Amino acid sequence: MSSQRFVLIGLLFASIVLSGCEDADLEGLQARLNTLRNNPKGQIASLPEMPRYATASYDQQQRRSPFVAEQAVAAAAPSEVSPLPDADRPRQPLEAFELDNLSLVGTMIVGKTPSALIAAPDGRVHRLFEGDYLGRDYGRIISVEPRGLTLLETVRGPGGEWTERRQRLEMAGQDSDGASRRQQ
Repeated sequence: MSSQRFVLIGLLFASIVLSGCEDADLEGLQARLNTLRNNPKGQIASLPEMPRYATASYDQQQRRSPFVAEQAVAAAAPSEVSPLPDADRPRQPLEAFELDNLSLVGTMIVGKTPSALIAAPDGRVHRLFEGDYLGRDYGRIISVEPRGLTLLETVRGPGGEWTERRQRLEMAGQDSDGASRRQQ
């Protein structure tokens, strides 16, 4: 009995589907579309007139191109010529750090030789003497005093020439955070 019911439901479904395939009134639809095509409603605005452009003449061929750098004016010769840094000299460990990242934590004199104790950012403390180098600007220690040290850096000036500048690294006071102070 159940299989008969299934067959009846299938037949009913098939008849409904096939009734949808009946020939539609395509001729009436086509006549309506033709009427709309032949008698359109509304208006399309006309295109605007093309603007007339005035031509401009370019008379700047003899001027300097804005995309090429100006010739550098010859720099005046410095009154004091600084020596070039020695590129063949082996670099010392503290030359890998900026001077601002180094701290003077102490000074000591053994015999008659003064030395400075410098703390690096990696946590190590290095003992340096006069003539040793530190900082990235070829800073050479020229004197060690009880509360600081003086060094001479060799840096490039604005014109590309090498110049020397003095820097001072001071030991921090007891009430500060322990970092040394750099002075020019």
